[in-house]
Amino acid sequence: MHKYNPHEIEEKWQKAWEESKIFKVYEDNQRPKYYCLEMFPYPSGRIHMGHVRNYSIGDVVARFLRMRGYNVLHPMGWDAFGLPAENAAIKHGVHPAKWTYENIEHMKRQLKRLGFSYDWDRELATCDEDYYRWEQKIFLEMLERGLAYKKKAPVNWCEKCHTVLANEQVVGGKCWRCESEVVTKDLEQWFFKITEYADELLEGLEKLRGKWPEKVLVMQENWIGRSEGAEIEFKIDGLDKSIRVFTTRPDTVFGVTFMSLAPEHPLVDELVKMHPETEKIMGEVERLRKQPRSARLLDEFEKEGVFTGAYCINPFTGEKVPIFVANFVLYEYGTGAVMAVPAHDQRDFEFAKKYKLPIKVVIQPEGEELDPETMTEAYEGQGYLVNSGQFNGMFNEEAKKAIIEYMEDKGFGKGTVTYRLRDWLISRQRYWGTPIPVVYCGKCGMVPVPEEELPVKLPKDAPFTGTGNPLEMVEDFVNTTCPKCGGPAKRETDTMDTFVESSWYFFRYCSPQYDKGPFDRKAVDYWMPVDQYIGGVEHAVLHLLYARFYTKVLRDLGYTNVDEPFSALLTQGMVLKDGRKMSKSFGNVVDPDSMIEKYGADTVRLFLLFAAPPEKDLEWSDQGIDGCYRFLNRLWRLLTGHIDDLRGVGRDFDFAKLSDAGKEAVKRTHKLLKKVTADVEKFRFNTAVAAFMEYTNHMQDLESCINWEDENELRAIRDCFEKVVLALSPFVPHFADEVWSLLGNEGFTLNERWPEYNEEWTKEEFITLVVQVNGKVRARIEAPSGLSEEEMKKIAVENERIKKWIDGKSIVKIIVVPNKLVNIVVR
Repeated sequence: MHKYNPHEIEEKWQKAWEESKIFKVYEDNQRPKYYCLEMFPYPSGRIHMGHVRNYSIGDVVARFLRMRGYNVLHPMGWDAFGLPAENAAIKHGVHPAKWTYENIEHMKRQLKRLGFSYDWDRELATCDEDYYRWEQKIFLEMLERGLAYKKKAPVNWCEKCHTVLANEQVVGGKCWRCESEVVTKDLEQWFFKITEYADELLEGLEKLRGKWPEKVLVMQENWIGRSEGAEIEFKIDGLDKSIRVFTTRPDTVFGVTFMSLAPEHPLVDELVKMHPETEKIMGEVERLRKQPRSARLLDEFEKEGVFTGAYCINPFTGEKVPIFVANFVLYEYGTGAVMAVPAHDQRDFEFAKKYKLPIKVVIQPEGEELDPETMTEAYEGQGYLVNSGQFNGMFNEEAKKAIIEYMEDKGFGKGTVTYRLRDWLISRQRYWGTPIPVVYCGKCGMVPVPEEELPVKLPKDAPFTGTGNPLEMVEDFVNTTCPKCGGPAKRETDTMDTFVESSWYFFRYCSPQYDKGPFDRKAVDYWMPVDQYIGGVEHAVLHLLYARFYTKVLRDLGYTNVDEPFSALLTQGMVLKDGRKMSKSFGNVVDPDSMIEKYGADTVRLFLLFAAPPEKDLEWSDQGIDGCYRFLNRLWRLLTGHIDDLRGVGRDFDFAKLSDAGKEAVKRTHKLLKKVTADVEKFRFNTAVAAFMEYTNHMQDLESCINWEDENELRAIRDCFEKVVLALSPFVPHFADEVWSLLGNEGFTLNERWPEYNEEWTKEEFITLVVQVNGKVRARIEAPSGLSEEEMKKIAVENERIKKWIDGKSIVKIIVVPNKLVNIVVR
């Protein structure tokens, strides 16, 4: 008996796969293509179980489709720029490049140890100069088209570290590194004009419906946030200026009792001068401005404001409305001003209650009468207008149109469409990112770096002190020559958001060594779009939205004809332990390497595929992975226990001459193949693995009844076992290749065709016929499969248990579901 030794087997086959370059792939117009892609990882140093689950799912898909005759592209690379490398440089004094490339090598060894079918010749790292040079070229083309631009924008700023912080680096209003107060500061920032594509991004979601998870489509729809409504001008009392607001509820305009402005709104400073205590109020405004923008967006953050001392005029009523500065209004959202209707908006209601501002009901629900004095919350539903002049009595949805027509006629407003989506801020005041290829000349202004001078490379000698942007401190990098006039110039020291790199890496995989552009158009025309994209739902909005936008930009720049980058999307669930996401802080991390050491890679893969459906969270279980290891040992014993008898025989057999046990073995095998094929096609990997387990149990029961002396029976069993091994191959490839070899075969299971099943051998001989009387189950009868409706009716009415329920009654009708159920209706 050959012993199952996973470590010896896995090392053997990984070496053989690498030497044969079995995973290398080329364009081939003779075969249908399939591009299977998992989201590439950040090289943090070690892979975690979430990675292993993601990549195991992708590997089953890639291997299965290749065995079905597809030309499968299955690449891997590294999302290599980012803040952790810079933090490591500050903390440990190791250069970000050294830290990153060492991590890549370690993680690559880990991935290879798991046997994933990646074409490593296509590996890329986004921090490679031959990757980001093309990103810089695309940036320059976007700049030329007005799709990249610079403007002032508020950012989270740490004065002590002298740096911009991402929202996730602001913890409780303080810098995550030095714990000093974070303030909001206006800085010149680079943007991509994603809003130019808002409608197309929204419309494109319809093409993805049914292929992407509905929750992801809804999240993107909400993020884009198309809203139909009205823009209304409220004139400022005593100033020849107006406040422009956007509202989706013009039907509530008669209920405006105050105006809320963002602390950053450009009119605030001027309005505060109208207050008798200007200095005091300005101090309050400054305090609100210093509150981190990320915190101000949170529902639980305290909503507060301050009266500016100024008023504006409601153009519908002529009433003076007090103007407040409120921290829950952000200048970059909408117009930075909100007409407050506390009776019909909950946030405004809470603010009005806090500052004792009036509440005016303008919509009454049918059959009720709202009283502002007794209301405990805003009424945001539908109803009929009251206290609304000539619009009284109108249903509020009709009133919206009438009010918009009225304001357009009078010239103080108009119907319009707006979006929640804002242009993509790509500036990062950090070292470890793609340098933005522009310079600033005192004579010529901002000048793009010529294409022939790309890439603008990151300097190797930047200091990492934790204070400021390291690039600003490298004089040889900053000081340069203007490409236009030859005079002295300064380089841009901002780098690009790492989401830019991950917005086009899937194009580069098609031709990663191509040196005449970002990618080879012919290769992209063959491989793109990605047929199946797999990754975490946490990337549902930003990464996926940015990738969709960038793809459309590349199309418009003439690089591709692709509109949508990812035809189908699977968002796999998290790997949990003790009900929580695995985390060092919770002390519940399970290291993949230790599990591979204990059980082997195939067992780890199998458990992650078996323990839950791919889209659901998976609870780690030590007993569960141990059970998978025991199952593989049982399956190994089944498949190799008679290996010497099976290896010397052919595969052709006469089914009619098999023993009953032999026939049952063939039927069980073909039912398994049918089940596994259907399950893998629908990504039901957990039920496919369960089917293998059930099959193993049945075959072990049959083992002693099979005639191991009969050559025809041996041929049948060999054929069965080989088909099972091929079906196992995407799940446990090392195991499968070893048994395939022991059975006397050459080569790799991945190069074989996916096993076909004989439909005749999958049919059940007997069924359990459910018999109901007036819809209630009264009997279950074992009956031959494939009976006609008349035969099923006859068996049902003649059954002794059924007779007592129908005797003496009149049968109205008999309903038959073939091969399943008979329902006798009596009275």
